Amino acid sequence: MKNSRSESYAAAGVDITAGYKSVELMKKHIARTKNEGCLDDVGGFGGCFGLDLTGITEPVLVSGTDGVGTKIKLAMLLDKHDTIGIDCVAMCANDIICCGAKPLFFLDYIACGKNYPEKIAEIVGGVAEGCVQAGCALIGGETAEHPGLMPEDDYDLAGYCTGVVDKSKILDKNTVTDGDVVIALASTGVHSNGFSLVRKVFDIENADLTAPVADLGGKSLGETLLTPTKMYVKSMLALFKEVKVKAVSHITGGGFYENIPRALPEGKSVKVEKSALRILPIFEYIAKVGNIPERDMFNTFNMGVGMSVTVAKEDAEKAVEILRANGEDAYIIGEVITSDEGVIIC
Repeated sequence: MKNSRSESYAAAGVDITAGYKSVELMKKHIARTKNEGCLDDVGGFGGCFGLDLTGITEPVLVSGTDGVGTKIKLAMLLDKHDTIGIDCVAMCANDIICCGAKPLFFLDYIACGKNYPEKIAEIVGGVAEGCVQAGCALIGGETAEHPGLMPEDDYDLAGYCTGVVDKSKILDKNTVTDGDVVIALASTGVHSNGFSLVRKVFDIENADLTAPVADLGGKSLGETLLTPTKMYVKSMLALFKEVKVKAVSHITGGGFYENIPRALPEGKSVKVEKSALRILPIFEYIAKVGNIPERDMFNTFNMGVGMSVTVAKEDAEKAVEILRANGEDAYIIGEVITSDEGVIIC
C-alpha cells in the first residue's frame, strides 16, 4: 500500500494513510489474541478461522453482536480509550455463553469523525484484551472515517462474536422447573448498560469525574463508571464441564425484569431474595442522586449481578464452588416458582 494515497480524499476529510498507520499500530494488540484457529493476518478482505470440531458431534454456530452504547461518551470525556474495547467484547461474548457456546473469534467496527491512529490503536488494544479474557481471536475489523457525520473527536464501537456448541449441549430453558436455584455472578459495576440514565443523573458532561466520592469508597465517579464489563466466559465454560446448567441470563439493559425471564419457560418466575443481593455502592449512589425508584433501578441496571445461572437444587452448592474457584463472586439469590410475573423481588 506504499503507493496508495489521495490528496483529494484527504481534502474531503478522509486520510487513508492514517488508516494504514492505525492497522500497523494495532497489529501488536491483535497478535495477543491469536490461537490455533487463525489462518491469516489482518488486512485482507475477510478474517479466516479454522474450526476445530474435536469432540463436537453436531456443531452449531452461535453469533452475537453489540456495541458499548453511550458509555463511550465517558471514555471521550476522560480521554481514556484502552478499556472500552473490553466492554464491547464482553457484551457479545457474555451473550453467546448464555447458549452454552464457546467464543471462537471476534470482529470490531470503529466509526470515527477523524482517524487518529494512536487513539484507534488504543481502542483496539482494549478489544484485544477483551478477546484474551474471552479466549477468542480478533481476526478482523473495520475503521471508518466519517467526516461531516461525526465530530472529529467522536467515535463509536461495535463488535461481532461467533462461537460454537454441540447441538446436544445447547442450554434448554424448558428444563427449568420449580425449586431450581438461581445463582448470581457479581458484576464489576454498571458494565455497559443504562448510561443514558447515568449521564442524565450526574449531568456527566459538566460533572467533576476525577474527584474522590465518599459514597463510592473514595473512588472517583469517572473511574467507577468506566470500570470494564466483567467477562464470564472462562468461568462459565468451566462450570458447563462439571454441572448440568439449565439456563443463563446476561443481565444487561432492562436489568432483572427484562433479562431473567428470557431464560425461563412459560409460566415460571424467579423469586429473588433482595436481602441476599450484594448491591454495589454505585447503584445506591445513582438512586440517591437521581431519586430513582427501586423498581426502575432493577429494570435498568444489573444492580451488582452481571449474570445469573439456574441449576437444579442438588447442583447449586457444587456450582457455586466451581464458579468461586474460577474467580467469580458467586452466591445464591433465589429460586424458580410457578408464576407468570417473570421476576419477583421480595
